[in-house]
Amino acid sequence: MAFSSLVFNVRRREPELVVPAKPTPYEFMYLSDIDDRKGLRFHMSILHIYRNKRNLSMASTCKTDDIVGIIKKALADTLVFYYPFAGRLRQVPGGKLLVESTGQGVLFIEADADFSLNQLGGDFIKPPIPCLEQLLYSPPDSEDIFSCPLLIIQVTRLMCGGFIVGYRSNHTISDAQGLYQFIKALAEISRGKLYPCILPVWERHLLNARDPPQVMFAHREYDSIPNDEEKHPSLDDLVLESFFFGPKELAALKQHLHPHLQTCTTFELLTAWLWRCRTIAIGYDPKDQVRVVISVGTRGKFHSPLPTGFYGNAVAYPVAVSTAENLIQNPLSFAVELVKKAKNEVNEEYIRSTADLMSVKGRPIISTVRTYFVTDLKYMWNADEIDFGCGEVVYAGRALGTNPTLNYWMSSPYISYTNNTGDKGRLVPVYLPRLAMKKFVSQIESLMNKTASVESIQPETSNSPSTLFHRKSAL
Repeated sequence: MAFSSLVFNVRRREPELVVPAKPTPYEFMYLSDIDDRKGLRFHMSILHIYRNKRNLSMASTCKTDDIVGIIKKALADTLVFYYPFAGRLRQVPGGKLLVESTGQGVLFIEADADFSLNQLGGDFIKPPIPCLEQLLYSPPDSEDIFSCPLLIIQVTRLMCGGFIVGYRSNHTISDAQGLYQFIKALAEISRGKLYPCILPVWERHLLNARDPPQVMFAHREYDSIPNDEEKHPSLDDLVLESFFFGPKELAALKQHLHPHLQTCTTFELLTAWLWRCRTIAIGYDPKDQVRVVISVGTRGKFHSPLPTGFYGNAVAYPVAVSTAENLIQNPLSFAVELVKKAKNEVNEEYIRSTADLMSVKGRPIISTVRTYFVTDLKYMWNADEIDFGCGEVVYAGRALGTNPTLNYWMSSPYISYTNNTGDKGRLVPVYLPRLAMKKFVSQIESLMNKTASVESIQPETSNSPSTLFHRKSAL
């Protein structure tokens, strides 16, 4: 059933502040020079969707009707350990950010929907998520990061007994993996544990700039490119499609790689291919520089590893750069090599050099001109780790709807996904202007066309339905 033929309504109760269940320290907690980058000063949105658990044990006391109360109580208990989330952001002279640990609380919203999981897509939900704005609460002061709560959680009950948990978290407090650590703790305590299996660690000083700063890399992600070099599309003209890449699609892609690149990762292969397709679809001038920024986690790249439980930002954003002409006319292997080189550049020194750059250059923002952002959220999906005891997860990932924000339209998260034939792979949501999306779909469709040469794809349009993607928005 097309979403456009359905009316989705969610009834919210009045938002309330949930405070830590026990007294917590009042203190000023500085963020790191990686945390307080200007480009992270917004709320990131995550959505977890659950169906009614089909095989609750007789011993279980959990009922789906109770899920709001279960999560609300667990949230108060979890905030005893993650009490900085209950504080408020402050700025000190020089632009440095800190958390004032006030214990004011996390904003919590209880809601009821007049629709079922099947009306959202059943067990195979993909972005765009309908009525997304009703599933994620945005308070009136959400643009003011210094007065808005650092974490906002909405729990929405569905008519079928399923439920949805939406999270909006200030990105300066944690990266996506750090937020996921908090969500795992919340789920553990919801299931009756007294404390998280992994205790949180603040220690943001570990990622501060050195004294003196030592910027050792070019950091081309922060190139100064005038914004007037590219006109952003109207948000009203953007459409979202989700593309699935399973074993069959990845095998087809690998056929077009040089032998020495056959061992490249799924992330590297997909990033190179999608960057290339997107560049063709948008139709940049051949001499224009196009860029793909790659989100690379650094937690495992330190000689002295970050402490287990560290939930701050620990992500680097290296960039691969090419002219549109070179990216399109060269074999796919050319793009894979660029992506691998950028990704493999990241090590402990790279993230420390980034912190130093923030200190020296006043926290520059990553350039967005002719730029595509990609990130792998495969760790966001682990049914056992995000089990609240009352439901089975059917979607876990970025909250993406038909109304994109400027933060999200040029980015694609890679979401772990199992399709309706049982194939495991990556689901990749992509926003593009309508005409560009038609061209992009044509490039994606050619992937499985055995008579087409991936190495010599030229821009073309196609209105035929793709077997690789899930269409919910009309082109």
